Amino acid sequence: MGKMATPATLSNHKPILLWFRRDLRLADNPALAAALAAASAQGKPVIPIFILDESSAESRPLGGASRWWLGKSLTELDHALKQRGTRLILRRGTTLPILRQLIADTGAVELHFNRRFDPSGLTIDREITAALAALGISVVDHDGNYLHEPTLLKTLQGQPFKVFTPFWRRLSDRYTPGFLQAAPRQWPASTLSIASDPLASLQFTRPWSKPFEDYWQPGEAGAHHALGTFAEDVAEDYATTRDRPDLAGTSRLSPHLAWGEISVHRAWTGADANAENGGGVQSFRRELGWRDFNMHVLYHFPALPQLAWQEPFRSFPFKLDKAGLKAWQRGATGYPLVDAGMRELWHTGWMHNRVRMIVASFLIKHQLIDWRDGEAWFWDTLVDADPAQNAGNWQWVAGCGFDAAPFFRIFNPMLQGEKFDPKGDYIRRWVPELAKLKTRELPAPWKLSAEQLAAADIVLGKDYPKPIVQHEAARARALTAYRQISGKGDDAQADLFTV
Repeated sequence: MGKMATPATLSNHKPILLWFRRDLRLADNPALAAALAAASAQGKPVIPIFILDESSAESRPLGGASRWWLGKSLTELDHALKQRGTRLILRRGTTLPILRQLIADTGAVELHFNRRFDPSGLTIDREITAALAALGISVVDHDGNYLHEPTLLKTLQGQPFKVFTPFWRRLSDRYTPGFLQAAPRQWPASTLSIASDPLASLQFTRPWSKPFEDYWQPGEAGAHHALGTFAEDVAEDYATTRDRPDLAGTSRLSPHLAWGEISVHRAWTGADANAENGGGVQSFRRELGWRDFNMHVLYHFPALPQLAWQEPFRSFPFKLDKAGLKAWQRGATGYPLVDAGMRELWHTGWMHNRVRMIVASFLIKHQLIDWRDGEAWFWDTLVDADPAQNAGNWQWVAGCGFDAAPFFRIFNPMLQGEKFDPKGDYIRRWVPELAKLKTRELPAPWKLSAEQLAAADIVLGKDYPKPIVQHEAARARALTAYRQISGKGDDAQADLFTV
């Protein structure tokens, strides 16, 4: 990048607008780099803006946990910009009128942003690009925060991928590290007086999200710290520890990636800090590939959050069970591993990926509750809620999505606890009323004698709930429902999928 003019030498005539969305970072940001390069060449200021638009029918309002994260992340971004001599302009409302007003107030003739691929975002961006182009505004979009563009990666037949393994093979073969560039040290700021909504007016706080501060550091600095910790301490063993909720065996980068506080290309390259990381890094990169695959699917099947991709599942006989849904949400199902996961989610805004699969399977298959009810709860309570990942992963567990697990793969919460929480540390942390039980007793406290329960100071139904369903009966009911919509008789494979 050429030498940047200082604010004192810049003309306020025709500044450049830089529109932040889910790319709340200064480093490795294609739109930011392009806007600053244009500003340097033309001697213009750059005005950074963020618009919270939940007014469109296409937009899905953010969940409470996401609002908390976004508020913290915007605060960090504004602080970083002020260190460079400018500030973030915040607005709330319908995007196009806000952009038109900013253009009228500043005289801007150029707008830069990074592409997004979710259906509502695409609709809004197309409308804005057309409307502003008609006004003579130069609208320039740049690479989004994915390893590939969903419009470019296709099968040999020219169709979208529907199976992950060939998708991943093609992506791996073709991938080259994307845009990487250090954060700018200075900023060509405007001296214009531009109104900005106060952060508090955007209503980002929720009382129940206060404990999140003990677990997270939102913002670009927090994202790079998380990547560094992962690369140094976790990546080498990631392939074997990522399924252990009792261990610090994952990257915890998902919310940082969801909000674009770190580039996926930086995550790809930065995870390989040590030569011996090999297998762990490859396993981690495959998970980044799943992130891409889910967005690839959403781009080509925009109804993913609302409609099962596999048509037979659209008539699945789900049950309306408000009490059962509430028990699941509160971590009061009587199944310790399920309850531990749901309580971790409520207290931290996050849940271990292995446990996400277990609690989702339990809701859908043990309780026969619609996967969309679970997806909606995750949307509200996850700090890493993302339209593609949320819907894609719920459909995967439900067996109704692209390259999904078979429906009859029904997780056994007791076996999962024995395999992946072998010492019971995860359950004891999040379900402390069971802490006095012996490890072998933890997965199924309802099977214990009155004497065993009394020794641990537990009265089932009082100190800890009795199971809301019985595993074997619930499993049989789920398989019956599956046969009803699939038209299949007894499936001999089903017995192989008690996992």
